[in-house]
Amino acid sequence: MTIKTVLFDFSGTLLRIESAEEWLRGALAATGRVLPEARLVELAAALERVGAQPGGAPGAPVRFPDARTAELWPVRDESAAAHRAAYTGLSRHVPLPHDALHEELYARHMRPEGWRPYPDAHDVLAGLRARGIRVGVVSNVGWDIRPVFRAHGLDALVDAYTLSFEHGVQKPDARLFATACGVLGASGPETLMVGDSREADGGASALGCAVHFVEHLPVTARPAGLRPVLGLVDAAG
Repeated sequence: MTIKTVLFDFSGTLLRIESAEEWLRGALAATGRVLPEARLVELAAALERVGAQPGGAPGAPVRFPDARTAELWPVRDESAAAHRAAYTGLSRHVPLPHDALHEELYARHMRPEGWRPYPDAHDVLAGLRARGIRVGVVSNVGWDIRPVFRAHGLDALVDAYTLSFEHGVQKPDARLFATACGVLGASGPETLMVGDSREADGGASALGCAVHFVEHLPVTARPAGLRPVLGLVDAAG
């Protein structure tokens, strides 16, 4: 069947968050604080190890600092409050020198300057638009990512966003994909889902969607990972 709609995941698919060191360095600058470089690198690595950076290295934390954070983790993307509490709970597992840094780190990850589009993201989205393909973004996330897309010149190439925290349901639940398809007037068999998580994004297959996976890598390490999407669309046509 012809592909008429392509759904994309957000983090690790179309854009990637800055490194943990950049993340911490930005939070320090925003709060007017300075750390010796060696200490900054050490703390950034610790934050990365505990999974405190939203959009960072994929996979669940090895352990949780408290029962509340462990309880929130499986449903963290179902509400803004759960998302904030889960990630700041992990961050507080690392003894940062100033308590205000925990909230600033969370705030920073929602700012456009903390994100980088993959090098081929714009061209692939533009290529789909030129082919008359409708494009949606389906993300497990606890905040509004639209400003990030606007700041990086991608918003005009996206027809609709389906964000887990706005619907109270998260991937791989087929209901989130069904909502995304419904907004775009698409059926599952004429839709391609593109994402970096076999567990989460693979849930689209329950609707009959084709699914294509990309690797969750830093932007410099994946210059053309999205380009096969255009070939898949053309081949299906």
